[in-house]
Amino acid sequence: MKATLASLLGLANGALAAVQGFDISHYQSSVNFAAAYNAGARFVIIKATEGTTYLDPSFSSHYTGATNAGFIRGGYHFAHLDTSSGATQANYFLAHGGGWSGDGITLPGMLDLEGSCVLSASATVAWIKDFSNTYHSKTGVYPLLYTNPSWWSSCTGNSNAFVNTNPLVLARYSSSAGTPPGGWPYYTFWQYNDAYAYGGDSEVFNGDMAGLLRIAKG
Repeated sequence: MKATLASLLGLANGALAAVQGFDISHYQSSVNFAAAYNAGARFVIIKATEGTTYLDPSFSSHYTGATNAGFIRGGYHFAHLDTSSGATQANYFLAHGGGWSGDGITLPGMLDLEGSCVLSASATVAWIKDFSNTYHSKTGVYPLLYTNPSWWSSCTGNSNAFVNTNPLVLARYSSSAGTPPGGWPYYTFWQYNDAYAYGGDSEVFNGDMAGLLRIAKG
């Protein structure tokens, strides 16, 4: 990214205030964005693509609804590491809603990494780098990386290759976030349950609203 992750987040020694948000896909066919905003949520991450053939049918309507309600919003891509290269999938994501501009209301795209380990650890790291570098070359920012500690440890060998470039979206359904994997000193977003009151998964930003706006502005 254009500045260090710590400076973008406004973090020094751990979390500051937290900002509520959530993520959604077509499984949430109808979302009351206004009610979610009134309840305090300020960001939404919306599924856009998967692999190189799947477009989430609700992406456009969700994105429009989130925008109209005043949310900071962004898209995410569900990775299929064994079907095509990281660059190919990054370009597919960019062409179908995953783009970014420093308008202050768009989050960098998120790469969703979960499921079975289908490549070796070194090949997995190389794939993620291919996706990440391609996204960065087209937008000027690095994508968010969504993962859980078990997947990251098993599938990447707990790689620390992305600590200084990619914000971590930590998936851990617990009362506390615990220690982030991969050498990240902190998470940027934490998905802490799959039962958000207005649909989808609950997430929190590790910082205050000013820090969230810095992420959106790059």
